[in-house]
Amino acid sequence: MKFNRALEDIKIYEAGKPIELVVREFGIDPKDVVKLASNENPKGCSPRVAKVIAENAHRAFLYPDDSMFELKEALASKFEVDEANIIVGAGSDQVLEFVSRALLEEGDSVLMSQVTFAMYEIYAKQMGAKIVRTPSYQHKVDEFIEAYNEHKPKIVYICTPNNPTGDATSREDVLKIINAVDAESLVVVDGAYMEYAAARDEKYKIEPKDLLGFENVIYLGTFSKAYGLGGMRTGYGIGNASLIGELYKMRPPFNITTLSLAAAIEACKDEAFVEESIALYKEEIVRYEAFAQENDFEYIESYTNFITYLFTDEMDSTEIADKLLREGVIIRNLASYGMNAVRITIGTKEQNDRLFKVLKKVIG
Repeated sequence: MKFNRALEDIKIYEAGKPIELVVREFGIDPKDVVKLASNENPKGCSPRVAKVIAENAHRAFLYPDDSMFELKEALASKFEVDEANIIVGAGSDQVLEFVSRALLEEGDSVLMSQVTFAMYEIYAKQMGAKIVRTPSYQHKVDEFIEAYNEHKPKIVYICTPNNPTGDATSREDVLKIINAVDAESLVVVDGAYMEYAAARDEKYKIEPKDLLGFENVIYLGTFSKAYGLGGMRTGYGIGNASLIGELYKMRPPFNITTLSLAAAIEACKDEAFVEESIALYKEEIVRYEAFAQENDFEYIESYTNFITYLFTDEMDSTEIADKLLREGVIIRNLASYGMNAVRITIGTKEQNDRLFKVLKKVIG
């Protein structure tokens, strides 16, 4: 069978290792496994949301309301935009897929930082596009503008806070990049972790309504992180109504589930849970910073619910991640991103205690 030639140059996305894998391979009791690899909310989801999911379980045989009226109404109210500015996806990654399919043709190029979310590259390559990267993992304004002027990419990706590094780009710098881009190029501002950055420092807060004046910008958000609904796969894009209208041509019907829709609607009503989740992150991330300093290795200042530890040549991220795995602690090795580094989700106090104890033993 002959497949699309574009697939020859695409690597399969490597997700964080699941708890089930550790149980199968190492015989560790599931209750003894600590998963800090996928930036899930350690508090789980809102109890109110869990109750709504249970109450609606009997409706699983029904297709969802494909207009997603209540969810779009809730998001429009939250962000002070119109419902026509919103498209809902099965995670914000699906909106990324819509963007690639709607805009890219073979031979086009896309621009991103040196180290960033892997799906930007994968979706672009599926369409036969070329990948242009800046020299740094940070979104440096001068590097982006220089690369943009040289390559004139069809899409520019700004991931802030950046995954998998955790650094953030200020609102001022994001606007500088946007203003340097022609109207024929789309700027994607991926704010999957924005709730954390906005809470840590106001200068990194980007609101979708501030970007609606640009016809060539789309903001992405998700319920997977601060709202604790990673398993529900619900995200959204917010942009100019004409842009959103074109993306709707890419959207399949019923693209999120009945339960996902009910969960996201209820999640919008429980901002107190998000505030509690961010408070936990603020309390615990300082412990991760202190641990790095005490053990003489670098870290990237984080504006989200994970931290990236950077190792020197004397320490190998793959070896460290594998040893932790055998102890029942799952973190994310960043060797596949070309970094001798690991990314660790900020967990509960008890989860973090376990991580520090085992990591101290591993690095010896």
